[in-house]
Amino acid sequence: MPASPSIEGGVGVGLELEVGLHLSIMKILVLNCGSSSIKYKLFEMDTQSVLAQGGIEKIGLPGSFLKLTLPNGEKVVLEKDIQEHTAGVEFILQTLTGEEYGAIKSLDELDAVGHRMVHGGEKFSQSVLLNDEVLAAFEACNDLAPLHNPANLKGVNAISALLPEIPQVGVFDTAFHQTMPDYAYMYAVPYELYEKYGVRRYGFHGTSHRYVSQRVCEFLGVKPEGTKIITCHIGNGASISAVVDGKCVDTSMGLTPLEGLMMGTRSGDIDGGAVTYIMEKEGLTPAGVSDLLNKKSGVAGISGVSSDMREICAAVDAGHPRATLALNMYEYRIRKYIGSYAAAMGGVDVILFTGGVGENQDNTREAVCRGLEFMGVELDVEKNKGLRGQEAIISTPASKVKVVVIPTDEELMIATDTMNLL
Repeated sequence: MPASPSIEGGVGVGLELEVGLHLSIMKILVLNCGSSSIKYKLFEMDTQSVLAQGGIEKIGLPGSFLKLTLPNGEKVVLEKDIQEHTAGVEFILQTLTGEEYGAIKSLDELDAVGHRMVHGGEKFSQSVLLNDEVLAAFEACNDLAPLHNPANLKGVNAISALLPEIPQVGVFDTAFHQTMPDYAYMYAVPYELYEKYGVRRYGFHGTSHRYVSQRVCEFLGVKPEGTKIITCHIGNGASISAVVDGKCVDTSMGLTPLEGLMMGTRSGDIDGGAVTYIMEKEGLTPAGVSDLLNKKSGVAGISGVSSDMREICAAVDAGHPRATLALNMYEYRIRKYIGSYAAAMGGVDVILFTGGVGENQDNTREAVCRGLEFMGVELDVEKNKGLRGQEAIISTPASKVKVVVIPTDEELMIATDTMNLL
């Protein structure tokens, strides 16, 4: 595994756009394909404006539909029987060029398609133009992400079938974390398991961590070089990264997205001995224990209420004891990771919140920061209160550590990488 070559032709990009006449009309479609869903955004890159966005859900299931957001914010649902991904992508393209909800007159206006691709293993440390060699290397990582990678490939294959001449770019969730040192990404299991199967920490949400760690430097007017940042992507899925000089040096998710923080339905960190003990007592197969830890644990498993943090907070307000325990556990683990990453980096300059909970849930941001005063964190409670989905500094001017909220924009990062590769 360590000898696997990186695919050439990638690009590491910032957020500033190159100036050129050809870019003034560049339109890029971003696709994020899941096992039964396709999310999309269409960007006009000279202004970084979103021309169209939406998503198809329940592909291959009864009641499939396309839900799109109009420029005025109105939601529209278009019901259609969609049995597989090519039909789904075709329906999206038809809608983009349609008379009623179209954003472009012809598919000829599309310059490229950028794809969110989940697990690139050690083969991809940056975004790449997709070709047969790249796709073969990506497909070789399927064992590491059996639910995600095959679905990502379906989106690429659908575009290849429908628009065979258009350039396509892959942007990998794992790529940003490939700068971690070996002592941070290795597990203390026999080294042969790394050599044979690539068992190591890879990390996820990398496109989000890369976007917000770059954007916060722009927002604060500082250079990435010499800056130590802890990025907290907190939502139903959640991860934290330590970023030094603009590069990831550690991250909480591991070989799979299960490791690290407690999440909506994922357990996060758990003793391996506890896993084998549960398997034996409950008579679980590997697939059964994977289902338990990924889909029945976390906030939902502890609370017995929901995996949705809004419903958890409502239950806490109503005095629900297990919901209160779940929220306390959730926030405690975020705070613990922040402390450990500050130690790993030898200090921290910026703590950043993003993701659905990080951007919108002021009580969780406050609870996480409570107890970090010893590190020089001083939260401005009034600035934090009620803040939702906006870029803002929520620490006091006297705080030694800047605490910042930066809404993530993974799709813009994918579109920007795609444009710069072209």
